[in-house]
Amino acid sequence: MQTHQSSAHALSHSDHGTPLRATVIWAVLIAATIVTWSVGESGTTGPAIVGLLFSIAFGKGALIILDYMALRRAPLMWPLLALGWMTLVCALIGIAYWKGLAA
Repeated sequence: MQTHQSSAHALSHSDHGTPLRATVIWAVLIAATIVTWSVGESGTTGPAIVGLLFSIAFGKGALIILDYMALRRAPLMWPLLALGWMTLVCALIGIAYWKGLAA
């Protein structure tokens, strides 16, 4: 039995990146995780630290969405939808944090 893939659905390395790119992104994600863990272990607090941690988390999320989920070259609606959802969730958490500071 022969399977048929149209050229519109055929995937290449350019659609999902290269193994080297995936390895570099993996290393960046590990380094970012170590940084956030180190900050947590140090007990450092404050709005600047929370901003730093949110920035790192957002960057990690964007890398995962765009590269590991292969949405970088997907139709524009899909990466915008995923990144928009992540932005909304981060904004709501940030609002809750700032409201907690004011209380």
